[in-house]
Amino acid sequence: MDSITAQENLPGKDDLQKPGRLIQLISFTVGNDTFGVDILMVHEVIRSAKFTSVPNSSDFIEGIINLRGNIFPVIDLRKKLHLYSGETPTENTWIIILEVQGIMTGFIVDKVLKALKVHPSAIEREPDITDNRLHRRYISGIGNIDGRRITLLDFNQILLGIRCP
Repeated sequence: MDSITAQENLPGKDDLQKPGRLIQLISFTVGNDTFGVDILMVHEVIRSAKFTSVPNSSDFIEGIINLRGNIFPVIDLRKKLHLYSGETPTENTWIIILEVQGIMTGFIVDKVLKALKVHPSAIEREPDITDNRLHRRYISGIGNIDGRRITLLDFNQILLGIRCP
């Protein structure tokens, strides 16, 4: 599968003119916030798994997992986005496995909600962000979808500068 980012799939000016073109997202929660990621980046969604710790890694890297012979890092998105409430991952948390720039990476989230089909006009590409909890560079758009505010994340930016084990 080619690596396609949420940023690349967000609507451009020409896309807003195309009738019927929809963006597909997987929605999930981290803390009290709802986020979305382009469905084309999602490789798999699993319940929490056992991690192998990695010495001297960043605090948001929970470790590595071996999933059917594939070994990859798992990042606690709550910690990375500074939405951490002090809770440790449990069997109730989920891991969304994404392919970001050709690298498989798991991201711990609190709950996976559902797949959504969204018209590009529902997404504000350059949002006016007053919430300082998230770095603006991590956000590729914000939409009001099904009566809920959903922040689309740019996982290329989230992983930028992280040295995964």
